[in-house]
Amino acid sequence: MRKLHDIVFDQKPLTLPPTATVKEACQAMRDRRAGSVLVTEADGALVGIFTGRDAVCRVLAVGADAAATRLLDVMTANPATMSPHHTAIDALRLMWDQGFRHVPLLKAGKVLGVVSRGDFQGYEHSRHEQERDLWENMR
Repeated sequence: MRKLHDIVFDQKPLTLPPTATVKEACQAMRDRRAGSVLVTEADGALVGIFTGRDAVCRVLAVGADAAATRLLDVMTANPATMSPHHTAIDALRLMWDQGFRHVPLLKAGKVLGVVSRGDFQGYEHSRHEQERDLWENMR
């Protein structure tokens, strides 16, 4: 079973401070081809996550100005996180159960990276689908 550490090994996650604007975040996400930004304080402490879905639902759909809106105002604060010793299946379960697509990985409070549903296109994803179908059929 693949551990999350294997997925984020040597990853350089996209991070921005809470004072960065949504426009800056979206440009950085485009440039890095990333689906999320980890929002961190100057000391590297994770305070939130901002995703493409947040940009659509919390900014564009309500007519907010992306150039004036700070990440602090539209991010998901204190997101659920995992440590790298968890498995890919653990991450998929958490994402499915909580209804989100990205999970930041922390080790001793330090940001290591972020995993998303798209990182699990192989064995783990199909295994989770089978497991979920079993549970849903038992209800």
